[in-house]
Amino acid sequence: MNLLSLEGVSARLGARQVLDGVDLRVAAGEVVALCGPNGAGKSSAIRAALGLIPLDVGRATLGGVEVGGLSARARAERAAYLPQERRIAWNMPAIEVAALGAPFLKGGEALERARAALDEVGVGELADRGVAEMSGGERARVLVARALVADAPLLLADEPIAGLDPDAQRLVLERLRARAARGAGVVVSLHDLSLAAVFADRVVVLDHGRSVADGAPMQALSTDVLRRVFGLAGEWIEGPDGPLLAARRA
Repeated sequence: MNLLSLEGVSARLGARQVLDGVDLRVAAGEVVALCGPNGAGKSSAIRAALGLIPLDVGRATLGGVEVGGLSARARAERAAYLPQERRIAWNMPAIEVAALGAPFLKGGEALERARAALDEVGVGELADRGVAEMSGGERARVLVARALVADAPLLLADEPIAGLDPDAQRLVLERLRARAARGAGVVVSLHDLSLAAVFADRVVVLDHGRSVADGAPMQALSTDVLRRVFGLAGEWIEGPDGPLLAARRA
């Protein structure tokens, strides 16, 4: 059974069609990267999977159950969500922000899990500091920790490495990869195609709200797809850490 399934999903936001017949399936233990140009539908696909935008056509399920029939609590138990928006309204200590990812645990247990997650993403020493007193990259890692605290069977992260330096980007992706190794399904939207190729088991390429490729990274990010979707002329070479895209504008 798939942890997440979108079947022929189409959706609009106002007058704009953001999804047009998208198919997406995610199983336990795999990392699926959503890639595509700005406005391709990556965030909309994640939000549709969580029931956060209405569908015109198609079906979205979490754990085999149609998402529209799940309560808010049932959705939260099935999926952790890291939205693209990084704003935090109040200057709360980082550990309390991270603990919000486990609203169904008792306070002490949630704080213990939050501290461990902050350590995982390299900001454990900032646990008691207010998030308004942090850099943007530090706050971003606190929010990643909040998603990790949930420990749900499915984790959906929308641009989790935006604004992070290269070391922090790899650290966050390694933490997501570790969740998959423990049996979780992970969906992550990424702009960096080289990182998608290194860290993902599968890549789904979206363009103008449509899924145009779905497969192993080198298959989904073929030279033809790179040219048609991303406007890139290039090739994949073997870098020190895995596949590396050498490309230029076509």
